[in-house]
Amino acid sequence: MTENQLDQLRGQLDQVNLQLLHLLSERAQIVEEIGKIKEQQGVPKFDPVREQEMLNKLVANNPGPFNDATILQLFKDIFKASLSLQEEEHKKHLLVSRKNSPEDTVVQVKNTFIGGGSSVMVAGPCSVESYEQTREVAAAMKKAGVPVLRGGAFKPRTSPYDFQGLGVEGLKILKQVGDEFGLATISEIVTPADIETAAQYIDIIQIGARNMQNFELLKAAGDLRMPIVLKRGLAATLEEFLHAAEYIVSRGNNQVILIERGIRTYEKWTRNTLDISAVPILKQESHLPVLVDVTHSTGRKDILAPCARAALAAGADGIMVEVHPNPAVALSDAQQQLNIPQFFDFLDNVKGSGLFNG
Repeated sequence: MTENQLDQLRGQLDQVNLQLLHLLSERAQIVEEIGKIKEQQGVPKFDPVREQEMLNKLVANNPGPFNDATILQLFKDIFKASLSLQEEEHKKHLLVSRKNSPEDTVVQVKNTFIGGGSSVMVAGPCSVESYEQTREVAAAMKKAGVPVLRGGAFKPRTSPYDFQGLGVEGLKILKQVGDEFGLATISEIVTPADIETAAQYIDIIQIGARNMQNFELLKAAGDLRMPIVLKRGLAATLEEFLHAAEYIVSRGNNQVILIERGIRTYEKWTRNTLDISAVPILKQESHLPVLVDVTHSTGRKDILAPCARAALAAGADGIMVEVHPNPAVALSDAQQQLNIPQFFDFLDNVKGSGLFNG
């Protein structure tokens, strides 16, 4: 073969490559249109029956010289790339996506800003048990400069025989002490019916891990125009977590704060497993603020401070921790709550790291 013939064949190959590229781009555009229609219909992007039909047709019409196995592998790779294209296109259109809104969302609660580069501490008892108990914690939080007081009024418990919270009375106590000390308040709501009532008493509504995919509750939260903190479910993927947030934002409420609170694994030395990698991923994929609940993720008072520092180093916008005047007699989560002196030590430890700038 002469050099001239080789150049001619290479030129033909370049032309075929460009034709293939053009056809692949044309195919990709069709795939994107199919993805949009499937999204409107609410059907899965991946259709294994349809994929197998296409593969069978390709093999039946294979002219060679590639064998059938090679043809199958080549087109499976093309199909996989097409599915990824549909998923990326879907991500772009999510309201919670960083690609949709590159600027950080900053949620303002009273005089406190959550997100946008500043750190916030959220602290308080697992459950509101009485006015005296809640007030004692609130006074300590005010002294420590903590701007947001947490406290459970409705408690979804694993056992039906455990303390279920004071309900609306607990919300009233939170409002009373919050107003007294100028603190923003946060409490979990578990049913859509209680949303409007709760909005009269507290500043931030929490949707807990067990309710992350309570879609009617998410919709009700989306109809409000007040801050919502959404906790990641016990075994939820990050994709599921962001889609849960999308339920709220898609209904017009963009004041959503995400909380990583640990996921359930086989590990027994901690209550849950703190997924520290979730923090930078959520910050990269979404524009919403991200907090880390070190109490529920670890369940161990002896490692709260290093886990809080790790969360801040990973990019978290703040920390949530449980504090009780006398944890030994707490009506819920007695073993994992800090007493007030322990909380002051914890706060000094976290601030001493230089990572906390709130």
